[in-house]
Amino acid sequence: MHKAGDVILGGLFEVHFFSVFPELSFTSEPQEPSCHGFDILGFRQAQTMAFAIDEINRNSNLLPNLTLGYSLYDNCVKLGIGFRAALSLASGREEQFQFNESCLGSPPVLGIVGDSSSTRSIAISSVLGLYRVPMVSYFATCSCLSDRQQFPSFFRTIPSDAFQVSAMLQILKRFGWTWAGLLISDDDYGRHAARSFQTDMAQSGGGCLAYLEVLPWGNDPAELQRIVNMIRKSTARVIIVFAHESHMIHLMEEVIKQNVTGLQWMASEAWTAATVLQTPRLMPYLGGTLGIAIRRGEIPGLRDFLSRIHPDSDTNNSHGNSMVRQFWEHTFLCKFTLDSQGRLCTGQEDLRNSETVFLDVSNLRPEYNVYKAVYALAHALHDMLQCVPGRGPFTGHSCASLQRLEPWQLVYYLERINFTTAFGDQVSFDENGDALPIYDVMNWLWLPDGSTKVHNVGVVKKLASTGEELTLDEDRIFWNFVSKKPPRSVCSESCPLGTRMARRKGEPVCCFDCIPCSDGEISNKTDSTVCTSCPDDFWSSPQRDHCVPKRLEFLSYHEALGISLTTASLLGALICAIVLGIFTYHRSTPMVRANNSELSFQLLLSLKLCFLCSLLFIGRPRLWTCQLRHAAFGISFVLCVSCILVKTMVVLAVFKASKPGGGASLKWFGAMQQRGTVLVLTSIQAAICTAWLVSSSPSPHKNTQYHSDRIVYECVVGSTVGFAVLLGYIGLLAVLSFILAFLARNLPDNFNEAKLITFSMLIFCAVWVAFIPAYISSPGKYADAVEVFAILASSFGLLVALFGPKCYIILLRPERNTKKAIMGRDISKT
Repeated sequence: MHKAGDVILGGLFEVHFFSVFPELSFTSEPQEPSCHGFDILGFRQAQTMAFAIDEINRNSNLLPNLTLGYSLYDNCVKLGIGFRAALSLASGREEQFQFNESCLGSPPVLGIVGDSSSTRSIAISSVLGLYRVPMVSYFATCSCLSDRQQFPSFFRTIPSDAFQVSAMLQILKRFGWTWAGLLISDDDYGRHAARSFQTDMAQSGGGCLAYLEVLPWGNDPAELQRIVNMIRKSTARVIIVFAHESHMIHLMEEVIKQNVTGLQWMASEAWTAATVLQTPRLMPYLGGTLGIAIRRGEIPGLRDFLSRIHPDSDTNNSHGNSMVRQFWEHTFLCKFTLDSQGRLCTGQEDLRNSETVFLDVSNLRPEYNVYKAVYALAHALHDMLQCVPGRGPFTGHSCASLQRLEPWQLVYYLERINFTTAFGDQVSFDENGDALPIYDVMNWLWLPDGSTKVHNVGVVKKLASTGEELTLDEDRIFWNFVSKKPPRSVCSESCPLGTRMARRKGEPVCCFDCIPCSDGEISNKTDSTVCTSCPDDFWSSPQRDHCVPKRLEFLSYHEALGISLTTASLLGALICAIVLGIFTYHRSTPMVRANNSELSFQLLLSLKLCFLCSLLFIGRPRLWTCQLRHAAFGISFVLCVSCILVKTMVVLAVFKASKPGGGASLKWFGAMQQRGTVLVLTSIQAAICTAWLVSSSPSPHKNTQYHSDRIVYECVVGSTVGFAVLLGYIGLLAVLSFILAFLARNLPDNFNEAKLITFSMLIFCAVWVAFIPAYISSPGKYADAVEVFAILASSFGLLVALFGPKCYIILLRPERNTKKAIMGRDISKT
């Protein structure tokens, strides 16, 4: 098919299915190969190119004052025929050529639309690329054609197979299908798709293949049975098939035989629209299939153009074998040359009333790519003609012209086109000559009457600005499941918050177990591969999904132990106050006066301080409480033990003075000496505490060593030596008091206080000897509780041992509270 014009565009189309090559005898001129088996859809694609050129010629805004022509060839689905047609287009159809000296004039064709096959496109473009003749394919999908080193002038308006794989992965990601099976045909189409699929899936981390199987050519029952049996046993609910419809026919026969249902099939563009599979028998298995299809487009005016085709309008009817006449004969089952078979074509047949898919423009897919390819060449030529001399892109800022046009100059503009079709699709080429890819997403709708409708449910495309974009109308998708919802197809369910993924040995990365995070670790996102440790002051929540501040642990007033110790402390202080009141009230009685009342009052006050200082060990540790607790404890107890020590020494001095010549000893134990001794002994402890606080003061400390899930808030002593000296000094005074009291225990007197002091010091020393190992082995707040208990126990021991018998006599046995009774005279023992 040819049409004259100022500029000619070439086209290669599959108008016939089969071809017959004559025998080569080498004795005569070989005949032209003959083609048969008319392909009505291929012819419609060729007519679409003719329509696009006619539309451009009528467009005053595109290539004004320039008429496009075309020269369309049939490749008969043969590489040899297509290759020869391409060379004819590139070199010219005339049998003789006349050259002038200037070689002026445009090339025979400025560009070629085609071919439809990747194999033929590879062969043709590898030759035309040497001369930079632009070639725009509408159906060749091999990703190898994106290699600009081998095919520098090749362009295409159909996405490469690489993007089809990417589109599949987009759909898998959209529905969360991370576990799928892949079936491929045993040819370059299937194997190349499998390589791309595995590579892209691994790079995106979007899932894993449960299995990869190659479908056999022809009907191989044993192999098909093995494949379907594996599909049935697999946990993958999604199956992706890159194969031809012939493979699917044999595969589905075995699927029906084994009754494998509940699968979500995903179809490549090779069988998405295969009507042979859309039967009521297969719909229980293939219903709901999602498939990738070439972008459908709408071409206004195409149907009217096609309906006006008539054999009389074909001016290139050489040898009576034009494409239009063959189309007419194929459509109306007639012949223009009458023979013994068939009827004669009159040319009056009405194409509009014929039952033919030729006029069905509701599903234009390859035709739409042809339409875009023609417009791409037209826009490139238009941009070239708009060049302003002196501002051009070529050497010396020159422009290209039709009179001296080089093919590579048109390639320059073709690489930079950017326009939008009437259907709203953007057309431009990337650095590899690929158009911005776009696919339709199709869904096989199983209708109630048993029929099937393949309808569009979305688009997947790649935009220059935002990258790949998937648009799906999920409400329109038919799911062939009871739930009418997308199936779940995962090897392992997502690991929730608070867990991490643990790979199963020998299985794909999508197969894993979910392991709960350990104590102190969290994971705050799903499918986390590791658990993150919480900071030192934080701990994992019970759900292990976030860190929470660690619970502070200290001896609190609000817990049972703290309340008990506080109650005991206040009770001890209250008893001291009561005893002090009793002694004050009965201060003139012999019992009070005979036992050195001033020291007794000092002793009661110091015991009260001992009880009260234990409160500093309870509650939240602060700097001042940490500094004060041990100082107050040390000074209070030294004051107490000093009073006892002086008391004991006074007892010994009194009994020594009662002996002949012993009166001089009392002058060393007068009231001033007693006060001075207590003051000096207490001042030494105060000096120890001051030195300790100045050199290495106790301070609050958050201890995380005892427990991992909580912080023990405690007071560190600062200097262990200081604390040891403080306790050692108290112990020294207590031991001295115990020794002196023990020596005075048998002195004559009805009420010998030395015995009480001996007993009280025995209790005191026993408590504090037991305190040391208990304190060292008790962690955290229990160390404070042990120290408080030791303070209270020793304080109660001293209080009861020293003042219990005296209060008993004062309150309950007043008859013994006399000087005679105390001296042991005239009192009968009862």
